[in-house]
Amino acid sequence: MKKEEFVSRFGGVFEHSPWVAERAFDAGLPAVLTSDVVKSAMNDAFRAASTEERLDVLRAHPDLAGKLAVAGKLTDDSRKEQAGAGLDRLSAEEHARFTALNTAYMDKFGFPFIIAVKGHNKDSILEAFETRVNNSAEAELETAAAQVERIAGFRIDAILHEDET
Repeated sequence: MKKEEFVSRFGGVFEHSPWVAERAFDAGLPAVLTSDVVKSAMNDAFRAASTEERLDVLRAHPDLAGKLAVAGKLTDDSRKEQAGAGLDRLSAEEHARFTALNTAYMDKFGFPFIIAVKGHNKDSILEAFETRVNNSAEAELETAAAQVERIAGFRIDAILHEDET
C-alpha cells in the first residue's frame, strides 16, 4: 500500500491529525495490515510525538454533547459515537450538566474531556467526567491520551471491517 492510500484510509482515526498516519507509515509497516499492526503503528507514532503535538490531538476532539454537536458540525465518526451513547438525546438538565463539566474540565486541563464512548451511556460518561475532572494534570493527560488511542482503535477496526465486506 502506498503512503497516500494509507493516510487516506487511516488519517482520520486520530481526530483531525493525519500526521499520525503519515508517521506510522514512515516508520515502516508490514505487507499485511491487520488491526493489531495498524493500531500498534499508529499508537507508537502518537506516543513518539512531542507533548505539544499530542496536546494538539487532544484539543482537536469535540466537547461531548457540546457546541459542535448542537450545531451538527461533528465529524461523522464523532457524531455516530456520541449518538451511540445517547448524547444526542439529552434532557435540558443533562445538557446543562455536560456543559458545566465541559467548561470546568477545559478550564483545568486545556483540552476537552475525552472518553471512548463505545460501551458507555450518558450516566456512565457523566460518572467518569465527574471523577476525572478531579485528576491531576499529569494523570489526566495520560488518561485522555489512552482514551484517544482507544477511540482510534475502534475506528481502525471499523475501517478494516468495512474492507472485509
